[in-house]
Amino acid sequence: MPDTALNPVSAVDQAIITQALIAAAHEMGVKLIRSAHSTIVREAEDCSSAILDARGNVVAQSELIPLQLGSIAHTFGPCAKITPPETLQEGDFYITNDPYNGGQHLPDVFLFSPIFIAGRLIGFSATVAHHIDLGGGAPGLNPNATDVHQEGIIFPPSRWNLDRDWRNDGALQRMVRANIRMPDHTIGDFEAQFAANQIGIERVRDLCARHGTDRVESAMTGMLDYAERRMRAALEAVPDGTYHGEDFLDDDGQGSGPLRIAATVTVKGSDIAVDFDGSSPQVKTNINSPFASTVGAALSVIKSALTSADLPFNTGCARAVTITAPHGSILNPIYPAPVRARLLPTYRVFNAVMKALAQAVPDRVIASGYDTTYACCLSHLGPKGYNIYLEIFGGGYGAGPANDGCNAVDSPLSNCGNIPIEAQDMAYPFFRVRDYSLVAGSGGEGRHRGGLGFQRIYEITADNVTFAAYGDRFDIAPEGLFGGAPGGKAEVWIERAGEKVELPSKTSMPLLRGDLLVVRTGGGAGYGPAGDRDARHTARDLTDGYILA
Repeated sequence: MPDTALNPVSAVDQAIITQALIAAAHEMGVKLIRSAHSTIVREAEDCSSAILDARGNVVAQSELIPLQLGSIAHTFGPCAKITPPETLQEGDFYITNDPYNGGQHLPDVFLFSPIFIAGRLIGFSATVAHHIDLGGGAPGLNPNATDVHQEGIIFPPSRWNLDRDWRNDGALQRMVRANIRMPDHTIGDFEAQFAANQIGIERVRDLCARHGTDRVESAMTGMLDYAERRMRAALEAVPDGTYHGEDFLDDDGQGSGPLRIAATVTVKGSDIAVDFDGSSPQVKTNINSPFASTVGAALSVIKSALTSADLPFNTGCARAVTITAPHGSILNPIYPAPVRARLLPTYRVFNAVMKALAQAVPDRVIASGYDTTYACCLSHLGPKGYNIYLEIFGGGYGAGPANDGCNAVDSPLSNCGNIPIEAQDMAYPFFRVRDYSLVAGSGGEGRHRGGLGFQRIYEITADNVTFAAYGDRFDIAPEGLFGGAPGGKAEVWIERAGEKVELPSKTSMPLLRGDLLVVRTGGGAGYGPAGDRDARHTARDLTDGYILA
């Protein structure tokens, strides 16, 4: 490692190198999205990218999916333990998606590519993408899985070589291709990850050629130290104390519920600890959160609520944070519990920690939103094989101390875009979208109104179509803050031959040609008493059709 005393980095050089590394991480994300084959990555942007130092600390990352990268150092660690970084060679890479060895859920596959300068390892470029199908018990997603093996291929933390094991129909690529339903899309998305990682390698090499390898490494260390200083300064502005928050999932998908997520947040000086003792035990269905996801969610809410937007989100931010969850709980399950729907409990982590922080810094938090990943999957088996549509739906944001909640956007931890209707028309001939609209009145009233949920109506145009989904907030509405009203709840139903068939939040069932599938997501809760709302804003909401007369 460089000696920073012998290789000082001036403030100007530090700023230049810092911004160049952040720009490289962003460029990696753009490359990944533009090169991807599946709509879940190419259109919805369910992916992320980052630059790490030689020890696996994240120094820069793209602004894509907070949950995927909030704990990426936690994901890198098991890879480095199995194969020490100093043993890597040019062309090697780490791969993992193992939820019980630092990963999150199986569709999110992490690739770490080492960056060498004249044979010296100075860092890694890393990407993660949500792969539309990785095998398992059902196309796209399997809400009925009873263990993690029914959810798809598991890549344990391991080292492979790009030329030997992947390129030219290598052994790893053949193994993956043989176990998935849409090989062109999945293999294409892996290729996009490798291409994005190569962009990161080239940009860091360019920086080293321009500024010197020692100076770049010193600047990486400086980035981590700067983030830690900023995080600790933000924590010192929070009153010391112990604060409690909780939120609930509707159920486990089999009738048991509600499921409690409890957070105890302790602030002492420049340190913060979050303990999830008191949360529900793990469940038999896929609504369990691997510990890496729990860590990512807690870090994300602390970063977003307590610091300013200009603070880079890197490993330095995590140095002041301690996160614990009981082993065997829904937030730290025991193998082989299924974990595909892990974003459902992690959003309640977000809500519970936010409620705890509301007691300390009420002017820095927002009310609970829909804050649910509604994963909607439609699959069709035709003469040419499987065609799988998967999209991640959000809803309304919770209102804040100075603003209404956003309408019809993905929730804070996921941040996916919508898949344009035109792209769906081109890629999925077995359905068409009949309606895509806001749900009037779904935002909770308050001094500031919660954001609205949305409705999507699909007309099924072929036989042999299967619908699978998981979601939440069908029974328990998001709570308002400081007198704000709850947000609207979600609902899903099928209109079939003149009848309405209501569906639960976690389900899988065949659809018939001519069915109308109606998906309606929930809204965000309000902030402050509704009587304090500016009458002009209420009038505007009526004119815009956001609220009901």
